[in-house]
Amino acid sequence: MTAYRYAKNIPLHYGFTVLMNLSFTHGLWMIYLAHRGFSLMQLGLLEAFFHVTSFLMEVPTGTVADIWGRKASRIAGRFAYAASLVCMFYAQSFVLQLVAFALSALGYNLESGAGDAFLYDSLLLDARESSYMKKKGMDELFYQICAIASFILGGVFASIDYALAFALTIASSLLAFGVGWFFKEPQLSKQKKNSDTRYALQILVSIKNQIQDSVRVFRTTKKIAFLILFCETLFAFMVCLFFYLQNFWTQKGYGVDYIGYVFALHASVAALFSFKASAIEAKIGQKGVLFGCPLLLLICLWGVSIPGYSMVFYILLGAVEGLLAPTISSYLNVLIPSEFRATILSFQSMAYSLFMIVMFPVIGWIAASFSLETAFFVMAAVATLLALLFVLILRRTFVTRC
Repeated sequence: MTAYRYAKNIPLHYGFTVLMNLSFTHGLWMIYLAHRGFSLMQLGLLEAFFHVTSFLMEVPTGTVADIWGRKASRIAGRFAYAASLVCMFYAQSFVLQLVAFALSALGYNLESGAGDAFLYDSLLLDARESSYMKKKGMDELFYQICAIASFILGGVFASIDYALAFALTIASSLLAFGVGWFFKEPQLSKQKKNSDTRYALQILVSIKNQIQDSVRVFRTTKKIAFLILFCETLFAFMVCLFFYLQNFWTQKGYGVDYIGYVFALHASVAALFSFKASAIEAKIGQKGVLFGCPLLLLICLWGVSIPGYSMVFYILLGAVEGLLAPTISSYLNVLIPSEFRATILSFQSMAYSLFMIVMFPVIGWIAASFSLETAFFVMAAVATLLALLFVLILRRTFVTRC
């Protein structure tokens, strides 16, 4: 029987995913800060600041994972996130809230490239990388289950006391920090040693070289850049809907608890499709995934703009989210060399932040100047143009398997 050196990393990774995503404040931090007296303009600036910070820090934190290890990056990310929640809960001034959101972005950055790289490399070094899509699908399932629990329970905890929701989220993040210490760092043959980056100048040189080498990978394998832009564009549209539908449904007279149930149903659909992602991909193939996801996204975006049907189509949109995450992640990891994996995956999150920096305030301006219905219509129209562009590129460059 084959001895797998990194087998224990897989269940530990799942446990880390569960604890990391039990975020009972995710769906209510805007409500909490508004309750504290921060204006809608200030809340918009805080969200924009989060994405600007994330955009600037994404690649440097990815190189941290490639140089010092995925384990160090992930546990540092949980500590930063816990600190951000403490700061957000107690901070009285807008400036301190900016610090809180910077810490939150740092926590996100330290995890974003390192998490998938850790899972894939653990399987790769045990010659089990062919099972990655199934493992990633299970990981996405756990994420969506936690999202369901967080949406439902977060509202309950907040109705009792906001402090309870924040305290339990902080505790969950710190427990993930503890689980991370038991990870076994994947030892890659070309991984850089800490002694190579002993002094500050050497650290900067190492980061610079890592980024330059990663860019060369992009140039030689252009499909990596396409898949990243393809995936993160779709996710940016979905996340914008998540935030602005909250205000839209509130304006329509729906209660916070009812909205939470809708989000939970969306997450349930996403969980189902993430769990079945490997089986679905086996039936429809890479071509079916790459053509089908943007088509379904367009149907849902246009459906949301139909009066009275926004909730139905948003719940259906969970299918795109659930299928997209594990499949695209699998396609990318097959193409990326392990020694640059976390850095390049950080470029992926960087692209997402860039899209959000542009899209989020533009959609907000349209909603404020005209209406949210108009904003949703514009989103659907822009997504249609981008989908046509993606289809043209896919027809020219499609390969049956990555």
